[in-house]
Parts: sequence; C-alpha cells; structure tokens
Amino acid sequence: MESCGAIIFDLDDTLCPERQYVQSGMRAVAVWIHAKFGLPVESSVRELLTFVGSGSRGNTFNHWLEDHSLDPENWVPEMVRVYREHEPTLTPYPETAPLLEQLRRHYRLGIVTDGYLEVQRRKVKASGLAGLFDEIVYSDQLGRDAWKPSPRPFILILDKLTTAAHQAVYVGDNPLKDFRGARHVGMATIRVRHAAGFYRDVEPPTIDDAPDWTVSSLAEVLPLVERSGDDARVLMANTCPPTQSR
Repeated sequence: MESCGAIIFDLDDTLCPERQYVQSGMRAVAVWIHAKFGLPVESSVRELLTFVGSGSRGNTFNHWLEDHSLDPENWVPEMVRVYREHEPTLTPYPETAPLLEQLRRHYRLGIVTDGYLEVQRRKVKASGLAGLFDEIVYSDQLGRDAWKPSPRPFILILDKLTTAAHQAVYVGDNPLKDFRGARHVGMATIRVRHAAGFYRDVEPPTIDDAPDWTVSSLAEVLPLVERSGDDARVLMANTCPPTQSR
C-alpha cells in the first residue's frame, strides 16, 4: 500500500481534559470512602481535589488518609484500585471532534496513549472518539518500558497506518514525555497548551523534548498542518482520500 500522511494524537489533556478524568475518579473514591468510613461524599471530593490542586496529585490518597488519622499503608492500594477501575466521565474539548472530522478527509488518524491498558481503554470508550480514528496504540500493550518517551509505540502506529515518519505529525501536550520518542523516529511534533492542562506551565527539559510548534488550542492545528513553505515539516507528501471504512 502506498504511504500517505497521518496525524497522530495523544489522548490525555490533548483531546480530552485530564482534569475531568481526575474529578470523576476522585468522586468514585469519595463514594468508596462514604461506604467504608461514613464520610459525606461531597466533602471528600472537595478535600481530595484540594490535594490534587496543591500539586500533591501523586500522593493525594496518602495526604487525605493522614488528615483523617487513617493509615495509608492499609488503604492506599484500595483507593488506587477504585480510582483506576472507575468508569470515567469524559467530554472531549469542544474543538476536538470538528478538527478530527476535517482531518480525516485527507489524513489517516491515530492515537498513541500511555497509562495502564484498561484505564486508557475506558477513557477512549468514554470519550466517544474511537470511531474517528484508523488506529489506536496503547503503549502498555508493549510493556511498561514502552511507555512514552519510548519510540516503540510511535514505530508501531506508523506501521499500522502504513505511513512514513516524515509524513506524520504527533500532537501532544506533555513536554516531559510526548515529543522525544516521536522526534526520535522522524515525526514532526505539535504541542497543545490548553489553558487548564496539567502540563501547561512545564517547559521541555532538553532540546530533544521540545516540540516543533506550540499552539494554545486544537483549533490551531488544522491551519498549521496545511501550511505551505519550506519551514513547514508538517506538509505531507501524499494525503489519503476518504474511504468507506472510516
């Protein structure tokens, strides 16, 4: 099959607000807290999200338990399980679906997403976006060592999309992991700095982690990939006509 252009996206905080997932997860944990300890759901949600907002996202459950004189060693594993196994509530950014509908007329579309496999599958299902993509690669299927910034999931998605790296663009949000692997295999990269994104204020730690372009909204992606000129690496050598299978 002849190679053609592809636009490949990250999921969390690129197509869908990660804060929505965190909020629905913390609510699920708060319901568990009510069943286990009898504490009001709404107050527990507020407390948990306060810890998240203070920058303690990775230790939220430890801090909450300590505040309530409960032993983290006894309860953190169960809270993590509830959080990861909950059915999330996700609404994509308003510009997500219109952008994808326009892009898929001319390009193959893919997702490369990190995180625990079943968690990410539930996110994709909740987003309602799966039908707009030709291929989805969950890096966890390749093993924990294949999570971004590993180039392995990018190599796989290019193979699945029958697309050469120089004809593909990766769109992500997190400069700590999203762009290094994509750049390593030869893809162009775009960073979306959503106003409420968790990594909006994070700068690339090295030049290898920096994207080729940065935009503040998904709405800016389409004109960028359609630019002409010698500096526009995102121009595709070939584009794909719409197919009945999409």
